[in-house]
Amino acid sequence: MERQKPVVEALLKPQAYPEPAGKIELVQTHISYVFLTKNRVYKVKKAVNFGFLDFETLAKRRFFCEKELQLNRRLCDDMYLEVASVNRKGSKISIKGEGDAVEYALVMRRMPQERIMTKLLEEGKVSKDLVGNIAKIIADFHAKAETNPHISQVGSYATVKANWDENFEQTRSVISKTIMAKDFDRISNGIGAFLTQNKPLFEKRAAEGKVRDCHGDIHSGNIFITDRIYIFDAIEFNERFRYSDIAADMAFLAMDLDFKGKVALSNFFVEKYVERSGDGELLRLLPFYKCYRAYVRGKVVGFRLSDPNIGEKEKAEAKREAKAYFRLAARYVRNLQS
Repeated sequence: MERQKPVVEALLKPQAYPEPAGKIELVQTHISYVFLTKNRVYKVKKAVNFGFLDFETLAKRRFFCEKELQLNRRLCDDMYLEVASVNRKGSKISIKGEGDAVEYALVMRRMPQERIMTKLLEEGKVSKDLVGNIAKIIADFHAKAETNPHISQVGSYATVKANWDENFEQTRSVISKTIMAKDFDRISNGIGAFLTQNKPLFEKRAAEGKVRDCHGDIHSGNIFITDRIYIFDAIEFNERFRYSDIAADMAFLAMDLDFKGKVALSNFFVEKYVERSGDGELLRLLPFYKCYRAYVRGKVVGFRLSDPNIGEKEKAEAKREAKAYFRLAARYVRNLQS
C-alpha cells in the first residue's frame, strides 16, 4: 500500500475533486480507503492480497470497482453512481482530471451517517416494524437473485467446507490473542461434525436453487434507513463469499442483532424472513451460519491488528471486538443439532 500514499494524500485535499468537496473525512477498513466529501463518497481499494481477495494490481482494483457498482445497484440503484479514474499529470493527482489513471474510485451518493442502522440500534430507534420491512426486502431480493449450475457449484457443500477450513487456517496464528484455544477447538470440532452429519441437507438445498447470487455482507453497518432502506456494500471480490445459501446471507443480520444485544429483534427478523420466504427449513442451518458469520467477523476485525495505517487505540478496540465475536461463535456451536 506504500505506493498508494500519494493518492491518499491528494484525496484529502478539496482540489482533487470535480465538485465542491467541503470538509473531507477519511475512514479506513482493512481493504479500503473511504473518502467522505460534502455530498459524495469515494471508495478506493487498498493494494492488498489476503488470499480470499486480491487487489494488488491497478487492473484488478478497476475490475472490482466496476463489479461492486454493478452488484450494489441491485438494492441501491440511486446510491451507487459510477467508477471514476484518479489521474495524475506531473505532481497533480485528481479525480477525472488530466493525465494517466493511477487509481480508481467507486463514487456513491453520501448518506446521512446518523441514519445508519448501527447507530439507530444504539439509540433504540429500530422497531419491529422496521426489522420486518428489512426482512421483506431481503427475502424478496433472494427470491429474484440469480441462480444457475455455476452458482450452485461455487456455493456447494465443498465450498462451505473450504470456507471453514480457510477460516481455521487463517486464525491459528491468533489463538490466545483474539480467540481462546478452547473456543478454537470447540468450534472446529463442532463445525466439522455438523458438516459431516448434514452433507445431504446442504446438497439438497443447492439442488433446489437455494444457493444464489446473494449480497454476502448484510449487517447493520451496511444498512441506511432514510426515506427508504438501503442495503449496501455487497461483496464483489470473491464469488464463493457471495454465491451462498440464502440462509447464510440472512444469518449475518440475525447474528449482528444478537451481537448487539438485540436478541428479540433478531428472532423477529428470522420469523418474518421465514414467513415471507416460506423457507422454514433454513432454521436447521441458522445456528451454523450464525456461527460462520460471527467467526468471519472475528477474523476480519482481527486483520486490523496488522494494518500499519491504523493507530494503537483503534487496534486495541479491534482486539476487544474480535474477541467478542469469537466468544459469540463459540456460543452458537452449542446450538448445533445433527
